[in-house]
Amino acid sequence: MRFLNKTILFAIPFAIAFASCEPERSPFDVSPTESMDPKRLEPPFPVVELPEGIDMESPVWKGIDLSPTAPVIPVSANEEKKSFVLKPGYSMEPVLSEPQIREPAAIQFDGNGRMYVLELRTYMQDIDANGELMPTSRISRWEDKDNDGVYETGVVFLDSLVFPRYVVPFGKNSILSMESNQDHVYKYTDIDGDGHADKKELFASGLGRSGNVEHQTTFLTWALDNWMYSTYNSKRIRWTPDGVIQEPSGNPWGQWGVTQDNYGKLWFQDGAGGVPQGFQFPIVYGNYSVKGQWKDGFRVPYSLVKLADFQPGMREANPDGSLNNVTGAAGNDVFRGDRLPKELVGQYFYGEPVGRIVRQVNSENVEGLTYIQNKYIDSKSEFIQSTDPLFRPVDMATAPDGTMYIVDMYRGIIQEGNWTQEGSYLRTKIQQYQMDDVIGNGRIWRLTYEGMPRNTEKPRMYEETSAELVRHLENPNGWWRDQAQQLMILNQDKSIVGDLEKMVTNSDNELARIHALWTLEGLSSLKVSLVRSLLQDSNPNIRIQALKASETLYKYGEKSLASDYRKMANDQDPNVVIQALFSAYILNIDKVEDLMKSSLASNSDKGPQLVATQILEKMDEAKKAASIKYAPAELALFTKGKSIFDSYCSTCHGPKGLGSPTGDGLIAPAFSGSQRLMGHPEYAVKTMLHGLTGNLEDKEYEGVMIAMNMNDDEYIASVISYIRNDFGNEGSFVTPEYVAQIREETKDRDSNYSFDELMEEVPKALPPQDNWIATASSTALQGVGSTKDPSYVFGYKGWKTEEAQKPGMWFHVELPDAHNLAEIQFDSGKDQFPNKYSISTSPDGSNWTEVAKGEGHMGVNNIRWKSDQNVRFIRIESNDNGESSWGMKNLILYAR
Repeated sequence: MRFLNKTILFAIPFAIAFASCEPERSPFDVSPTESMDPKRLEPPFPVVELPEGIDMESPVWKGIDLSPTAPVIPVSANEEKKSFVLKPGYSMEPVLSEPQIREPAAIQFDGNGRMYVLELRTYMQDIDANGELMPTSRISRWEDKDNDGVYETGVVFLDSLVFPRYVVPFGKNSILSMESNQDHVYKYTDIDGDGHADKKELFASGLGRSGNVEHQTTFLTWALDNWMYSTYNSKRIRWTPDGVIQEPSGNPWGQWGVTQDNYGKLWFQDGAGGVPQGFQFPIVYGNYSVKGQWKDGFRVPYSLVKLADFQPGMREANPDGSLNNVTGAAGNDVFRGDRLPKELVGQYFYGEPVGRIVRQVNSENVEGLTYIQNKYIDSKSEFIQSTDPLFRPVDMATAPDGTMYIVDMYRGIIQEGNWTQEGSYLRTKIQQYQMDDVIGNGRIWRLTYEGMPRNTEKPRMYEETSAELVRHLENPNGWWRDQAQQLMILNQDKSIVGDLEKMVTNSDNELARIHALWTLEGLSSLKVSLVRSLLQDSNPNIRIQALKASETLYKYGEKSLASDYRKMANDQDPNVVIQALFSAYILNIDKVEDLMKSSLASNSDKGPQLVATQILEKMDEAKKAASIKYAPAELALFTKGKSIFDSYCSTCHGPKGLGSPTGDGLIAPAFSGSQRLMGHPEYAVKTMLHGLTGNLEDKEYEGVMIAMNMNDDEYIASVISYIRNDFGNEGSFVTPEYVAQIREETKDRDSNYSFDELMEEVPKALPPQDNWIATASSTALQGVGSTKDPSYVFGYKGWKTEEAQKPGMWFHVELPDAHNLAEIQFDSGKDQFPNKYSISTSPDGSNWTEVAKGEGHMGVNNIRWKSDQNVRFIRIESNDNGESSWGMKNLILYAR
């Protein structure tokens, strides 16, 4: 498998790596131009001509200057440093650069302060994005072992990746990551301590997105509330000792960047929109419209680069060629460190790589609503500006040393291939300055302030006990607090509960109290009595956090908290009122509509008025949507299943599908995000028909799942269909006919299943491997920079035929090993399903047996068959004509 590839270590001392340089030269003095063809730098420079058929009067092209121009030349990091225009007292120092890293796009620090770098080594390596999805990107890990401020020692932690979306440190020597056009998040672990991941485990599914690489999920982020959020996904996920669960949320409207402030407010960075998103209210409560939240002038960037090289063209250029409107943004950070001036703490920063600036954002809370503005709008400036056209700030982070780090991709092209196509304005400007030649670089900078040296204490959290980690919750640097909280929750060591309760109750440190509260929540040790005492706290921030944390208790059955939400809706602070309304709404407490109407009548503050009004609108929309979301037969199953679950199943599995707690565990497993439940439906059907006893994946539960086969097929199908489509789950429905089929096949069974026995029977999805060979009779091109590759069928990108379907068209998969294939599943979207098709299998590719026939339909298609033969080859063949092409994505092969 790709992630096991052992690549040459980058742990090369700089003295060796640059042995050919003059001794006194810093590695940051080595210029990328030293390896370039010198002829490229000499006149005469090429003349760039406008593409044919261009309307020069169009605002996109009008005024464009294409006269021969010297190419943009990359310089060394120390030379680039001179190009920064900073506010008084600030300075930028490189901590890592090429050739050690290439195309850095994001960074994260683990509990020992090691820096993981996401290297997108295939991003726009030429103007046409050729090879963008080749498996040559990586995640490297770096250390500053001699503590001089430079990260000199590195390893390739994970190699041969297809445009990875993020890196998330997740405990000692482990990270989470996901590749492009995939739906699964994996946990990668270095077991033997050599610095390379050698274990890969499925962590969560359902978080992927296909299409343009700039428009896919990014920045999975563990937040203060112990949930993990990412861009594009209208859901959040959470690690628990019993597995990963998930819940629906609003649309984050983010593209590249997720960060949080000291109170857990999330900020998502929009890309093409160029503005922050999601900062108004917690995204889990949905989306809310606040007029004027971006103040007048916010969209105006103040750039010092005047090349007019941006996708919208001259209509967004000032007369001097600088950018007049934000057109792209990437990376973000709410600074929470302690080694930059205090006025920066809690301020939001993000990069505008097209404008070559880093912006500082001021936020103002007025009656519970937030409004933001460029900190330096009055002086028509930005927090950081550069005159170097190759400065491309794409990420930033509060570092363990208390400063801010800025990731600079340092390259020529910063827009993906969809916007640099033949005939485009942007392509013309890129070629004018020969910027498509500037690739393979990248720098990471440390922002410091005069008289405030960085913190040189090295984190060693992985070697510390849980009791030792507690003290970090009082650290003035938010990074230390976040990491300590996360590790204590992953450890699940409840011996520290007493210490945490004392900190919540007695500490003078507001932020320590908040982190201790959420650590208790993450340890399933938060008590209702403590929550109620915090709801009376004089600090409104504490009252808000207590309300949010109490939601978990309500979900696990503490329904008495509904009265607290009603009471807190009358709080004197509008922000507390808003949180009480949100909690009541998301938990759907009894008579919640009356509470919203009452708040409208009694509270004149703008924030509560807006929230109550829009919640009532959402509730009305939800009632209408419920009637059209599913087909009539599916809606009937869902409605009946919900009624059965609420009155019967919720006793053990919890009213919100999270399980009911008992002592140190749960009565029964959670349904939310369950890989078992969301896997093959045969698992759930056989469990309900015949019961299940014993441990589940080495986890013990107090309750026993009894057989429910005294109920009819519709009852079983309804319950399973409901739990597969609520609690944040999105799965296929189970029909009564399917239940009847399984009931008949297992009619002779007279005892409960054990977990291992059941798993032996249930078809298992075979994870796609690099050595699977996919071929087809016809394959269409799937997007810019792609090839006609049938193997895209296993991901979100998908496969389709070049022409309309007809009899004899085929799709073929060859496996390296034989399996007892029993079923396939594929998604054909709305209009590319095969009208009629057949399935054939073969042990050798020569002798074929037809095993099933089916008729396609829009959406997810399943077809199963009985077989006791191990085969290596499977063929899907069209048996009918059709007006549209035949397409499939997310093809899954199941074997017994």
